[in-house]
Amino acid sequence: MSGQGFLSSKPGVAEYGWTSQWRWPFLSLAVGVIAGLGAIVFEESLRWTLRHCLYLATGFSEPGLGASCETVAALATTRSLLFLVVPALGGLASGLIVFLVAPEAEGHGTDAMIEAFHQRGGLIRKRVPVVKILASAITIGSGGSAGKEGPIAQIGAGFGSFLATALRLRPRDRRILMLAGAAGGIGSIFHAPLGAALFAPEVLYRGTEFEFEAIMPCIVS
Repeated sequence: MSGQGFLSSKPGVAEYGWTSQWRWPFLSLAVGVIAGLGAIVFEESLRWTLRHCLYLATGFSEPGLGASCETVAALATTRSLLFLVVPALGGLASGLIVFLVAPEAEGHGTDAMIEAFHQRGGLIRKRVPVVKILASAITIGSGGSAGKEGPIAQIGAGFGSFLATALRLRPRDRRILMLAGAAGGIGSIFHAPLGAALFAPEVLYRGTEFEFEAIMPCIVS
């Protein structure tokens, strides 16, 4: 990609003499920091919701690392009707938030990221990461059957899209920065930076294909 036109819609940027070899590391680093902070907020929100909506309400707690068999067996005897009520209420609250505020935040998250890449020029509304953090924390924290991979992919991608839109980048560049955000978020929350850097450019296609231009930005992120 040529340096000319990368940020041409932002007056005054060209005078700094940036070249593409400096722009991408800087932008990838910036979106990696933002996506990492988003991952921290998501993780802490999930931990808070688990504690207050599930653990304190039902008396259940997850066994710690290296817990004995007796401890695990004792936890398995916990009985409460709230195990049925809390997930249902959590799912209802999460569904209402998504339906009323950002319908595109529904579902797994990775599918929405792929759709934004292929059909929307990498454009994700700035409210989506915030709504996804809140809705996913409520769903998982209330005992819903869901994981963190899909939500953090969409959260990180949303932050990458937001940064690219704020800098008025071209759709092609926004797509790449969106993938870098997804990689930064996934790598942060799972402590697997290299795996995340390869996952984000590869998950876009059914076959063994990569979005090769995004690999280095994803690694830096």
